[in-house]
Amino acid sequence: MEPWPWYISGPMIALVMFLLIIVGKNFGMSSNLRTLCTICGAGRSANFFRFDWKSQQWNLIVVLGAVIGGFIASNFLTENDAVDIHPKVVNELYEYGFKDAGEAYLPSELFQNNVFTDFKNLSLLILGGFLVGFGARYAGGCTSGHAISGLSNLQLPSLIAVIGFFVGGLIMIHLVFPLIF
Repeated sequence: MEPWPWYISGPMIALVMFLLIIVGKNFGMSSNLRTLCTICGAGRSANFFRFDWKSQQWNLIVVLGAVIGGFIASNFLTENDAVDIHPKVVNELYEYGFKDAGEAYLPSELFQNNVFTDFKNLSLLILGGFLVGFGARYAGGCTSGHAISGLSNLQLPSLIAVIGFFVGGLIMIHLVFPLIF
């Protein structure tokens, strides 16, 4: 099975964004972490988590849909785990130590259970998670929220955030990543 082409998936995303704009909602995945923490009682120890989480229940359905959709796509709509990336990139990743580059979506060098026994990999995952979490909060949302919802609403801060995401990604992959691996 082939992935859905852009002329199917793009208008579907646009339709969802149009419907959200009509009902006055903003889409974003990182805000769901705040909602889940609030539901679990984090508001007792931090003012940030003291808000009406029930107004965000609809967004939790989006998370559930993403999980279910990912499961269906992975288990029923995907023939193999190979990633179609350029052979030059595969060779570069192989030189960095990623032996299954182009064969799986998640590199086993970072996402196997043995990562928890390797101090370097564990440190990188913790630091990366912290930076992504901090960055999403500092930017007022994640890449999906700014790039899809914010740009659909023609918000200048979202455009600035998306440009920052791309510049940061380019710096990471071309300057920092080679130093780490």
